[in-house]
Amino acid sequence: MDLSFLGGPRPQRGVGVVAPFDFALDRELWRWVPDEVSLHLTRTPYVPVEVSLHLARLVSEHETLGDAVRTLNAVTPEVVAYACTSGSFVGGIAGERAMCEAMTRAGAVPSVTTSGALLEALIELGVHRVALVTPYTVSVTRALEEYVAEAGVTVTGRAFMGLTRHIWKVPYREVVAMAHRAARRDTDALFISCTNLPTYDVIPQLEAELRLPVLSANQVTMWAALRRLGTRAMGPYQALVDPAARQSPLRPVLPDEEQQQEGWT
Repeated sequence: MDLSFLGGPRPQRGVGVVAPFDFALDRELWRWVPDEVSLHLTRTPYVPVEVSLHLARLVSEHETLGDAVRTLNAVTPEVVAYACTSGSFVGGIAGERAMCEAMTRAGAVPSVTTSGALLEALIELGVHRVALVTPYTVSVTRALEEYVAEAGVTVTGRAFMGLTRHIWKVPYREVVAMAHRAARRDTDALFISCTNLPTYDVIPQLEAELRLPVLSANQVTMWAALRRLGTRAMGPYQALVDPAARQSPLRPVLPDEEQQQEGWT
C-alpha cells in the first residue's frame, strides 16, 4: 500500500520544560499547547526533601538548571520554561532573572520561569491587586506574597493548605473552595500557585463564579513560553489566553467578608 501521500508527521516547534523531580502533571501542561508545538520535559535530580523553601532553593540552583537545560539541547527547543513556582520566586525578582540568564546560557534560547510568567501575566491583564491560593505551608506562601509585593502588586487575600508532599493529588473541589476563601471584593485577579496543583478545568468555572480573571501556575508558564514562539496557548473561557473571556462583567461585591480566610495563623 502506497502511503507516500501522507508525507510524514507535520513539522513541530519545541518547548523545553524543566520541572522539579516530583512534578506529576505533564498531561495538564499539554492541554494548553497547540498541535504544532511539542513539549520536551526533563526533571531536576531527586532530593529527599519535602516541599519547603529549602527544597525551592535546591531545585533552582543554577548548576542544576544548567544541567537540566543541556539535556534538552539535543532536541533543539526554541524556548525553555522552568515549571516551578516556588523555585522561581524563592530568590525574589533578581533571583528569577538570574535563573533565566543561567538557563539561556546553557541552552542559547530564550527562557521563562513560572514566577516570571506570573508577573508578565499580571501586567498583561492590568492587575494591581491579586488574591493567592497555594497548597504550601505558611512560610512558602509568605515568600510568594513577598515576591508579588516586590513587583508592586498588592495581595488582597490568600488561602493555603499547608501541604509538604503529594500536591498533585489535591482534588478540584478543594482548589475551588480555596479560591472562594481567598477572593476579596477589591481583587483584580486570583492566582493559583504551584505547577503540581491541578487547575485546568476549574479556571473557567472560577472565572464565572468570581467574575475575575483566574491565573494558574501551569497556565501562565505555557502562555509565556508559547508567546515567545509567536503562538497562543489553548484555553477556552480562560481570560489570560482567550480574549473573548475578558469581556465578562465586573465581579459583584461580596455580601460579607466572613467567608474569607482570616490573616496568617
